Parts: sequence; C-alpha cells; structure tokens
Amino acid sequence: MGKHGRKQKHRSRCHFDGGDNESDCLPASAYNGCITSADAEEQEREEEKENEEGNDRYRLVPADAPSKFDLYQKSVQSPKGDISYLMKFFLLYVGGRLPLHLQEDFCGTALLSTEWLRGDPRRTAIGLDMDLEALLWCLDNNINKIGSDSSSRLSLFHGNVLQPDKASLIDYKCQGATNSTNSDSIFEESAVHATALKPNEQFDPQKHIDCKGCTKKIDSLPGRDIVCAFNYSCCCLQSRAELIVYFKHAHSCLSRKGGIFVMDLYGGTSSEAKLRLKRRFSNFTYVWEQEDFDIINRTTRISLHFHVGKREIIPHAFSYNWRLWSLPEIKDCLLEAGFRYVHFWIREMPDTNERGNSEEFNAGRDVKYEELSSFQQRDAWNAYIVAVTS
Repeated sequence: MGKHGRKQKHRSRCHFDGGDNESDCLPASAYNGCITSADAEEQEREEEKENEEGNDRYRLVPADAPSKFDLYQKSVQSPKGDISYLMKFFLLYVGGRLPLHLQEDFCGTALLSTEWLRGDPRRTAIGLDMDLEALLWCLDNNINKIGSDSSSRLSLFHGNVLQPDKASLIDYKCQGATNSTNSDSIFEESAVHATALKPNEQFDPQKHIDCKGCTKKIDSLPGRDIVCAFNYSCCCLQSRAELIVYFKHAHSCLSRKGGIFVMDLYGGTSSEAKLRLKRRFSNFTYVWEQEDFDIINRTTRISLHFHVGKREIIPHAFSYNWRLWSLPEIKDCLLEAGFRYVHFWIREMPDTNERGNSEEFNAGRDVKYEELSSFQQRDAWNAYIVAVTS
C-alpha cells in the first residue's frame, strides 16, 4: 500500500474529468517521495537505534498525535487523482453513460468512496474491508464530508473480499454518529452494532462491536459501473487461486451493461530488494520500508512508519506480507475470471538510487500514466490495470 504524489509545479487542465488540476490527476506510488540521502538515512538509523535502546519517546506517542489512519490518508492516498483516471478508463472502454456506482474493495477508511460521492449527488458507493477499526474511523472522520444523505448513498461492509456474501453491513445514521457512544442511536438493528471511538482510545473489537444477522447483502445491490482495489491491496492475496476467486467476485459485481475493474501494482528492480524511502510533510514524515525479497515465492514484508515531531514515531503503523505479482500473471488471472480485455497504464517512478525529490522529478519529465503494450524494465514503475467486461 502507498500511492500518493506531491503536487507538481507545472499544472494543466484534465479534459476527461471536468477540470481537475493536473496535480490531482497524477496519483503515484510510495516510491514517489523524497529519496533519502545516505547522510539522512544514517542519521535516521542512529536515532532509531537510540530509541530502541530505551528512549521513552520511541515508545510513547504524544497524546495529541494524529491518528495513523489520518496520517495514512495524507501520505499514501490521492483519491481525486484515482477518480480522474477511473472516469477516464470507464468513458474510454465502456462509454455510453456516466459511471455512477462504485465499489471500493480493500477500502480501509473509504476515503476514495467518500470523495467519489462528493463529486455527484447521483453517485453511490460500496466499501468492503476486513479492518473494522478503519471502517469505524471512516464513520467518525470521513462520512461527514458527504452530507445528510450518506446512509442512502454509501454502504460499508465488514468482511473478506474472498467471501463478500458473508460480509456484514454497517448500517448507520450520519447525524450524531461522531459524538454518540450509544450504538443503537447510530446503527440499525439487524446489522453491525458499533460504538464510536473516543479520541486516542485503543480499539478493542470485543468492546466496540456486536455483530448480529445482517439483512442486506453486498451481492444483492445493483450492479456497479466500477470496482477498484487500490494501494496494491491485491498483493495481500498470496496464491493464484485466491486471485482468481477475487477477480470472479469483482466481475460478478459489475453491471450487465458493461463495467470495469481497476487495480494498481508497482514494480521495477528496486521492488525486489531491501528498500527504505522517506517523504517529509509539514508535521510528520512517512517512511516506506521494504524487507528482503524472496525470489522463489516473490514475497516481501512492507511496513509503513510515521515520524511525528522530531523524535516521536509510530513504528509499523501498517505492515503487510505481500506477494508481488507480475503484470502477465495479473492479466492471465483476469481473463480466466471472465474479463474480456485487460489494459495496462504505466508510469515510470523516480529512480531510488538517485538523490532528489518528487517535485524535481516531476518537473523534469512527463510522468502521466500512458497505455502501453510494451515497457522496458526500470528501477521503479507504477501501473493501473484496467479489466473490461465487454
């Protein structure tokens, strides 16, 4: 996971999505950050070593530190850029109508879904994720961006993308949800009951959730125009069989009038080695850490760390065991799952061996995603994979 690009110095209008700035149309990967210099990396290692050896500031994150979900959204996600490309892909490969119905798999805090709904009052969105804590954080922090009709346009499901029929609907009422701790005033009966998290409160599933039988199932909802799985989430699926099962579910969700499934993937020579990248923001630093790469199983462990202030850090805020799939493997699985066409949109990323930053990289060359049928290996690249039903 981790896909966000800094705003570029040179901006132009995007003609396919109604006029967003070019900066909002260029979502990038975790590689697109400040490439840490050797001196800065050495200093960081020394600081972390001191903290690990007993510095309390390593273990005690300030009480007023931002939530890890808030930091993730700011450093990793770029929903406006993703939506711009989703619109472009749909109009290019399906056309004939505007896409109004979105499903966001592996949605986390459903930031993309809430941003999708803000763009048009006719739009609907479905979010599906196994992380209940992230879904509850969405209720407290992202739902209020939509408006009073959020409960009728956004459906959040707690469950596994490999078994979506078993997912439980989180049925909520927007008004008062952020401040109330009475679950009955927030959630309907026959769905997932959950209480809102208090500031800096530790999440406890036993305390904050009471699952009951849900009457509304994800597979009973109208067909979607677009299904997406971003932030490299498909790398969480470890086997080809799992990948095909998931792709079949995604295919079955799409409208019979035509639809697209879109996922992202990263790669390059740097993706198959130990790697540590850092991007600085105004009040925190985001660190992408990639452990050794197993070339037989094509697996690695990715950890995201956040440094808040000068010394306090949130280590391993998010960690994932990933299988890094190749583009041909993904294409074969999509076709086997029933999709008719698969398209690759690729963007070269900054060289991880060079010093510099993303603004310098972006100002010096064309970094937009392009549809390609052939691409020579680079140090780092990012791709949208677009599968079309018909």
